[in-house]
Amino acid sequence: MKIIMLKNIEKVGKQGEVINVKRGFARNYLTPRGLAIYATPANMKMLGAIQNKMADEEQKMLAELKILAEKIAAIKLVFMRKVDEHGNMFGSVSENDIVHAIAEQGITLHKSALQMDKHYKELGEIAVPVRLHKEIQTTLNIVIEQEQE
Repeated sequence: MKIIMLKNIEKVGKQGEVINVKRGFARNYLTPRGLAIYATPANMKMLGAIQNKMADEEQKMLAELKILAEKIAAIKLVFMRKVDEHGNMFGSVSENDIVHAIAEQGITLHKSALQMDKHYKELGEIAVPVRLHKEIQTTLNIVIEQEQE
């Protein structure tokens, strides 16, 4: 079944493309969620207009994400953690900790945007890579300090 993609979906198709998918996938998943529309003759005639509209929306979204990336780069989060006498941390700083701390700053961010390969278990300054879009990446500076007793 031919459909017109309205959103980018990894391993399925890009926005504005006409692709062929299984009928059940289109009927049960893509069209009810507004991710695609059927490639009827009427929709195919409007394909150019649909692609222009989507390109404009994409440009607006990219502009908003660039502003968000600048805000994220300007933030410096400080985490206080308990440390034993040998300098080893109890616990770690995870994606959830960072997402909750940045939400207190007024920025909503999904933990999948943080490109962390592991939880941070050492004291010091760390630059966490943040991927907001395939074209927009920034870094978030975090500091892990010893909790004073």
